[in-house]
Amino acid sequence: EVRLVESGGGLVQPGGSLTLSCAASGFNFGGFDMSWVRQAPGKGPEWVSAISTSGATTTYADSLMGRFTISRDNAKNTVYLQMNSLKPDDTAVYYCNVRAGSSLYWGQGTQVTVSS
Repeated sequence: EVRLVESGGGLVQPGGSLTLSCAASGFNFGGFDMSWVRQAPGKGPEWVSAISTSGATTTYADSLMGRFTISRDNAKNTVYLQMNSLKPDDTAVYYCNVRAGSSLYWGQGTQVTVSS
């Protein structure tokens, strides 16, 4: 079955950096676009970033462009999200996603807390 396992979250100070990882299994990872979505407390899901199968094309939410970088290593079946200049508003649970067939798959998420 499709499995997505996020890791790398934690507590970070404003202005700091953090790199999230999502390890994928159960499908042909290199054949699928991957995305990151986050959900802040009391808010709905917010799309963060997406990356094409080869990694050649990346897209970002306008407010995050320039601070966040998505990448992938198809040999390791892993997608990454490098987050720089973090702000308290970035506090959220971060999920990676893949659409396979007619289904959208989510991992368990990893908590990112930006606080002094």
